[in-house]
Amino acid sequence: MVEREIPAPPEGFKASDGRGPFSSVNGPIFHRNLDDCVQHAFFAEHRHTNGMGLVHGGMMTAFLDGLLAAAVFRGAQRPAVTIHLSVDFLHMTRAGEWVIGEARLTRTTQEVAFAEGRAFVGGRDLVRATGIFKLMHRRLR
Repeated sequence: MVEREIPAPPEGFKASDGRGPFSSVNGPIFHRNLDDCVQHAFFAEHRHTNGMGLVHGGMMTAFLDGLLAAAVFRGAQRPAVTIHLSVDFLHMTRAGEWVIGEARLTRTTQEVAFAEGRAFVGGRDLVRATGIFKLMHRRLR
């Protein structure tokens, strides 16, 4: 894999590791936890764009899926897998910008969890998402 030069992440964000092969190829992804939400960020590169030069909807969807799952993991203290993900595309962005996402757990039952989140650049929301996640039986220690 070729190392790429990207600008320093926004203040307070740290590189995420152990995210699995799919997310590692699409990253790097950075994270920080706030009191009321989980935040992730990535620097949009040319490889993240479609034929029109816009960040690809598949990249944004994968980013939001991981972000919402992180909010579930943090809030429920259990790993989870996606049952349903709904993504609304609101605005476009191009390579060369930091995309920041934030998500929060909204509800849990014994078997499933619900989360919502959004991704933005500056003050402009790009996408918003809601998800339902199957909670796995293995708990964190």
